Amino acid sequence: MFSARRRGHHPSTHTPRPSALAPSALRSSASTASPLSRRTLLGTTGATALAAALSGCTGSLGGGGTADISFHQSKPEVIPYFGDLLAEFNEENRGSIRVSHDTASGLSAGFARGNPPDLGCLNYNYEMVHFQERGALRDVSDVVNEFDIRPSIQDLVDQYPTYPGRTSVIPYSMMAAAVLYNEEIFAEHDLEVPTTFSEFIDVCETLEENGVTPLYSTYGDPWTVAQGIMDYSLGGAIDVAGFFERLHAQGEDAGPDSEVSFSKDFREPLEKMLQISAFSQPGAASRYYGDGNAAFARGDAAMYFQGPWALNDIATANPDASIGIFPLPMTENPEDRKVRVNLDLALWIPEDSNHPEQARELARWLMDPDIADPYNQDNLAFGVREDSPDVEDPRLKDLQTYVDRAAFYQGVSKAIPLTIPFENYSQGIVTGQSLENTLRTLDEDWARLARR
Repeated sequence: MFSARRRGHHPSTHTPRPSALAPSALRSSASTASPLSRRTLLGTTGATALAAALSGCTGSLGGGGTADISFHQSKPEVIPYFGDLLAEFNEENRGSIRVSHDTASGLSAGFARGNPPDLGCLNYNYEMVHFQERGALRDVSDVVNEFDIRPSIQDLVDQYPTYPGRTSVIPYSMMAAAVLYNEEIFAEHDLEVPTTFSEFIDVCETLEENGVTPLYSTYGDPWTVAQGIMDYSLGGAIDVAGFFERLHAQGEDAGPDSEVSFSKDFREPLEKMLQISAFSQPGAASRYYGDGNAAFARGDAAMYFQGPWALNDIATANPDASIGIFPLPMTENPEDRKVRVNLDLALWIPEDSNHPEQARELARWLMDPDIADPYNQDNLAFGVREDSPDVEDPRLKDLQTYVDRAAFYQGVSKAIPLTIPFENYSQGIVTGQSLENTLRTLDEDWARLARR
């Protein structure tokens, strides 16, 4: 049974990462700690409690009937954060459940050996489909219903193939991303936030005419292209979920010349994307994520296509940076504007879990608003429940209205299996490779997968 839980918001010292697809070396970011942070409150006591709990995990049951369960969570920036939470859970449930924090095991290998974690907490993207659509994950619809997940958030899960009649994933945390812009530069040149594509181009031209670099780009890192300018351009122009639904429906008939194809549907948005990329600083092909954060903090460019995971790095370099966020407009209708989102974390329980009921108990504990809401506030993410509070960070407040009315899309980069090198294709397009040839190659890659 649960013991009494903490009440209220306890800020943490940990910050979000770019994505599960991004190299871990590029995800580090600093943040300022509040004296009342959870880590401060738990401190050495929490670490000691966790270490003590882990040291005794040698079997499925500990002394006195304690169930030893494993929790797989490998998002680098929040490993210590979850370590503190698990120490607290172990203390509250001493004698009944003891959780070990697995941050390194190979997930696929664990499933293949029939020894997966009891509870997983990972970024939700197309790679999770391999487990979900084969029925390797238990039904958790009761937990989803208990916490009243927003239908628009649940729809993000259902956009990928699922197991018939089963809800296998519990959304936990959602990230929203759009164009970061320097409010001081915009104000200095009397610029309004653009609401149409033509207005956006006008803003870029005005900045250039006044000697200001419109956009700082980091094409040296393929993931920043795929999750930034590529996803923003496509998501602002087409119905991403609808496109992939039609693409999947074609099955083995997919290909460059099929009714629905990357070549046909992506061409126009990506031609516009190349117009935008031309406003980048010289040498963008050899600049990386860290370079971009530092340069934008210095005011070297007016705009930067990065998500909120970059904000703390930028603030560390320049605490006075005045930053706003707006969705990239890709049409002439302001109502078409949407923000890019992804389920940054989702919970799931494998069919082969040795202790599924104890795993459910931990999942419910993590989903409790007193646990989940502080996590999302601390890590610049959006809650997934109907009653989740609005974001508190002023830099994200402009995105709240888009989230509230589900004016968002999952990035194309999240909907393509990693066996297709979409990030590298994205990098190639913005650095001069043929758009037509690259899209045809992408179609052929997809067709090969569809025939397997």
